[in-house]
Amino acid sequence: MDIKITPQKLTGEIAAITSKSAAHRALICAALSKEKTRISFRDNSKDISATIDCLSAMGAGITGGIDFFDVSGITQKKNAPVIDCKESGSTFRFLLPLSAILCNNAKFIGEGRLPERPIADLLNTLRANGVNFSADKLPFEVSGELKNGEYILPGNISSQFVSGLLFALPLLSGDSIIRLTSPLESKAYADMTVNMLKNFGIGITQSEDGYIVKGGQKYQSCPEHVIKQSTAHSTEVENDWSNAAFFLAAGALSSGGKGVCVTGLDMDSAQGDKKIVKLLKEFGADVEITDIWSGKDKKTMIFVSPNELEGLETDVSEIPDLLPILAVISAFAKGQTTLYNASRLRLKESDRLSSVCEMLRALGADAEEKPDALIITGGGNLKGGIADSKGDHRIAMSAAVCACFCEGEVIIKGAEAVEKSYPRFFEDFAKLGGNYVVCVR
Repeated sequence: MDIKITPQKLTGEIAAITSKSAAHRALICAALSKEKTRISFRDNSKDISATIDCLSAMGAGITGGIDFFDVSGITQKKNAPVIDCKESGSTFRFLLPLSAILCNNAKFIGEGRLPERPIADLLNTLRANGVNFSADKLPFEVSGELKNGEYILPGNISSQFVSGLLFALPLLSGDSIIRLTSPLESKAYADMTVNMLKNFGIGITQSEDGYIVKGGQKYQSCPEHVIKQSTAHSTEVENDWSNAAFFLAAGALSSGGKGVCVTGLDMDSAQGDKKIVKLLKEFGADVEITDIWSGKDKKTMIFVSPNELEGLETDVSEIPDLLPILAVISAFAKGQTTLYNASRLRLKESDRLSSVCEMLRALGADAEEKPDALIITGGGNLKGGIADSKGDHRIAMSAAVCACFCEGEVIIKGAEAVEKSYPRFFEDFAKLGGNYVVCVR
């Protein structure tokens, strides 16, 4: 699907959507619990659906409603399930270690760039601890049984490797150690996993170079939050900073406009991408955070309004998902912006360093791609044109925000990529005044 956007400043209020990172983790923990669990969230996506389908294939019972899923835990080993992760790297890396405990001879398959995304270091440490693979990349079959012991991994490839092990190792009879040979990048995502595990009764100890995991632990579903007239315990999934960043950034760019307010975000979240608030301030935007109380319920409102923006230098190793929208802000800020320590973005749904640079140049920005960085010389005056999403949801959403502030119309090719994480992105885009139409091919 291609869409055409006519420039129009975004303004107004929008509610943040469910965090898919938190939803993955909550669904997995619920599937490992003895009790029936209700996972409450409003927004689904292709990646969350992939995790639901894979957990179901592994033996979990999952039924859905409008704003919740009821999850019955896996009670016995599944023989030879086909685990289709679609394009979800989180689903794949989280469930791979678990499959060697919960399944006999599971087969993993995937789509898009997923078979090409790095997995060798995780396979090697799993092989060293009792697991066999029929190939070194998808599709492959998994056999053997995971054993407790020492798991050695580099920290600079993917925090998802660590999270996958943290889900699985507590189920083993003996204790295990995760030893990292380099500092863990995107550590906030591992922190999210540790926090979710704690909510389900699993204790993890952080060490100087990794994690210590006691064996023989049991997942327990939040017994203090029993739903009235229901046998299920309830876990409410927090909202998403990564996707909210697109509209918060739009508020900073709406020169002459009133700005954008996003509600429902948690300033105490472990999500690393809440750093967008700090970065918007550093660019020069006006940011106001207000808590409104109704009884015991708190509504947090983050209002971003435009101001004179200036370029900056920032390390994105801990916030890789923010790079595309930070690059868009940079194109309209005065001076030069450098986004560095970004080499891992080449291994996402697209080579994001290349695809972001190409998108900005196509719309008239001055952007330069380095091996592990982007350098953008700002100043605005982007003419518009044709931007290719490269099948990457974050490129499509960044291009849509950028299009609102170009001089001419913008066509985004492959705009349906937003369904991976934010299916109603263009619906919310229109609520804030975004002007788009679907192109007829």
